[in-house]
Amino acid sequence: MSIVDFRVRLPTELRPAVDLPAEYVDRYDAVLGLEERRDMSLDALVAEMDVAGVSHAVVHAEYEYGDPADDLNEAVAALVAKMPDRFSGYGTVSLAPLRVMRAAAQVTRSAQLGLRGINIQPSFFGMPIDHPQLYPVYAKACELGLGVGVHTGINYTSHLPIKHDHPLQLDQVACDFPELTLIACHAGWPWGAELVAVARKHPNVYLEFGGLAPKYVGAAGTGWEVVFRFMNSLLSEQVLFGTDWPVFPMARALAEWRDLDLKPAVLEALLGGNANRLLSRPGTSLPGRAEAHRRS
Repeated sequence: MSIVDFRVRLPTELRPAVDLPAEYVDRYDAVLGLEERRDMSLDALVAEMDVAGVSHAVVHAEYEYGDPADDLNEAVAALVAKMPDRFSGYGTVSLAPLRVMRAAAQVTRSAQLGLRGINIQPSFFGMPIDHPQLYPVYAKACELGLGVGVHTGINYTSHLPIKHDHPLQLDQVACDFPELTLIACHAGWPWGAELVAVARKHPNVYLEFGGLAPKYVGAAGTGWEVVFRFMNSLLSEQVLFGTDWPVFPMARALAEWRDLDLKPAVLEALLGGNANRLLSRPGTSLPGRAEAHRRS
């Protein structure tokens, strides 16, 4: 099995230098214990992939604090060009402030750089997923055959409400862009039932599980029950393994997924089959999905 981590962060040493505001990161550090892993290097990432048996990873340009989006995209593209067998890339757009034409141009530039999608986190800038000013980003990505990853579910930034992370907002976007591959990053908890409904309705919507402990996805009383039931059946071709590295260790995530009561075919699809199909990696595709959703 070719395992793909569909969401890893660009190693700190490759990111443009930016101050991390305490109000953004303190609660993340407290909840997720990121102090010791935040500044891990490219060598550490590759070593962790090798130990865990992860053959390929999708590096996301994380635009969270007003970072220079163009520089982030160039850095991701440089890494992909250096190690194309190990990495694909998702770019990003500037949201602070959002200038529609600039954002559309950044999507175009991401495609020119060979990146496979765009990652956005609109809630970090007080915007819902279906904000009208984001529609040119969705439209340009759809036109160019790029996927779009969107932050969904809880965030731990103390001053930002989670209402803008509600995955139900993906429904309108998917209605308007049925050919656009949409990745619900972090799988939308605590609104699992709503995200399941959106994904069941729209075959172009995928659930990605980065930054969370898989053992809770399969545990009763955690709010994940509907997601687990449907990913093990009707949504098996719409789920993606991710860690949000360095947030969650790859080996631990894989061990916890393998400990759950997932059907073997579902586990294979989750850990790499679906991602390999979306990325059109040679010799790794699986049958059964519409051609319109093969590329992201």
